[in-house]
Amino acid sequence: MTDNNATDGRSQDADIRINSSKVSLDLTTVFGLVLTFSLIFVAIWIGKSDANFFNIPSFLIVILGTITVTSISFSLEEVLNAGKVIGNSLFHKRQTTTTMVNQLLNIAVLAKKKGLLALASIESELKKDPHLYKAAQIVTDGYNVADIERVLSQDLDALVERHRRSANILRRGAEIAPAMGLIGTLIGLVQMLANLSDPETIGPAMAVALLTTFYGAILGTAVLAPMAAKLERNSNEEAMIRSLVMITMSSIARQDNPRRLEMLLNSELPPSEQVNYFD
Repeated sequence: MTDNNATDGRSQDADIRINSSKVSLDLTTVFGLVLTFSLIFVAIWIGKSDANFFNIPSFLIVILGTITVTSISFSLEEVLNAGKVIGNSLFHKRQTTTTMVNQLLNIAVLAKKKGLLALASIESELKKDPHLYKAAQIVTDGYNVADIERVLSQDLDALVERHRRSANILRRGAEIAPAMGLIGTLIGLVQMLANLSDPETIGPAMAVALLTTFYGAILGTAVLAPMAAKLERNSNEEAMIRSLVMITMSSIARQDNPRRLEMLLNSELPPSEQVNYFD
């Protein structure tokens, strides 16, 4: 295994390859959304009724109403970034913890054998991961352990807060969408009751009124709430990676034995993801 050869007599910097995390489409999210809407459409088709399940006023009340009411709870900047928030649920930077731990241990072994300035020899590789590059720069600039942990911890806290705020936007939208559907239904019922003199219009008017509740339930339950949960999960994964980077850079600054670092990193991981770097 290439990663385990890091402790032999070869030039360590030649062995280090940083696998930059690539943004990829989250197929489970897409599959879930497609399958959910497919099941709904199939159920409508099997019913074989003459009901029209598309109504523009109902659609606008739910979609635009959810956006405008949600915007009351957040700042303008957060609302304008709503598209990016949803995009973060569909597209995610994939970086496995096992791969990251091996890369971090490679870096730690290099720094232990050749000194902190040796990290400059792999600068081009480190730049593939902006956060890892920034963390390595802090170490090579001579910051003490306390400063390194404070800076990286603040970055981690800021990341978690941004993701938490983004998930809250989706979760708030999931709460509002069904309520907007109910409001649309009440509007439709009022309009229907105002025309009771024509019994033939009662059935179609009732169907249109209920469509807003239908739209609101789908938007809140099948779209926004699952996306909020997925965004939180992605946030936890990225926070774990950054936590591992912080532990590694602190260990390098203390000039710890890389074997001790391996133990510290494994203590943060579940048993199935722990590595045996030096075995």
